[in-house]
Amino acid sequence: MGYVIGRKAMPRAVDRNRLRRRLRESVRAARPAVERFDIILRVRDRVRRNDIAAAAAEAWVLLAKLTGDPR
Repeated sequence: MGYVIGRKAMPRAVDRNRLRRRLRESVRAARPAVERFDIILRVRDRVRRNDIAAAAAEAWVLLAKLTGDPR
């Protein structure tokens, strides 16, 4: 599992680390189904501090589609 969150997407390191922690939780919830994949989550668009929860929820939806999880 890899996370790519650039400074342009989130200027503050505190916010990047907070998003990275939320993404890790999404991946942990999707285990063991995602363990057979090599996944890189890359944040391309700018994410504001208030949108961290929405970005993590979007990652969860993408992981569920990848694994075929109906939740």
